[in-house]
Amino acid sequence: MVTMRPATADSQSVQDFLKAVYTLQQKMERVSTNALAEMLSISAPSVTDMAHRMMLAELVNYEKYHGVRLTETGEREALRVIRRHRLIELYLVTDLGYALHEVHDEAEQLEHAVSDRFIAALAEKLDHPTLDPHGDVIPAIDGTFHYRELCKLTELPLGIKAKVACLTSNDPDILRHLMDKGFTLGSQIEIIARDPFDGPLTILIDGKSAVVGCTAATYISVEQDKGACK
Repeated sequence: MVTMRPATADSQSVQDFLKAVYTLQQKMERVSTNALAEMLSISAPSVTDMAHRMMLAELVNYEKYHGVRLTETGEREALRVIRRHRLIELYLVTDLGYALHEVHDEAEQLEHAVSDRFIAALAEKLDHPTLDPHGDVIPAIDGTFHYRELCKLTELPLGIKAKVACLTSNDPDILRHLMDKGFTLGSQIEIIARDPFDGPLTILIDGKSAVVGCTAATYISVEQDKGACK
């Protein structure tokens, strides 16, 4: 009989697994093995094996047919890795001249390679930022978050002024497309026309007209006075 060893939180595969569970938990109460397999590009049996090992390490709660949910310890570790990733992304953009669409894959590698001391120095150099270059919130060192009331651009009513607060994709092609259209953090926007049946949106971006498809618009989150979004 083979004895299954608990997973260790300093393993890259474990950290990637925890991040994936945390991300998917924002959309569902418990995360299915199929959803994790798709996000991590591994087989469903591999997800199940990892979930069992991580349950032994008390990082997740796993129930067959009911999926995975992070424990308090697992969530704390996931947020630690997410903090590393987002600080590194910000540093790459602000200090090393990377374009936004270039930073995700680079940060994916570096987040596992650098020390806690390096991350602390990075946070100090960047003056303890709260947002990464996509507009995502950077968890505090104690794992706490400050949440913002944002809505998708597709939910913004016609004629309501707002500003771009977050570009929610890591796909380089999508990010290039959005930025070529003029969508950057802080841009002032207003929907002036909406084609029916999920058609394109005509938008004023800092006073200039642009057309963006409905699917692409779902990757843009905006900030506006309370109640402006549906």
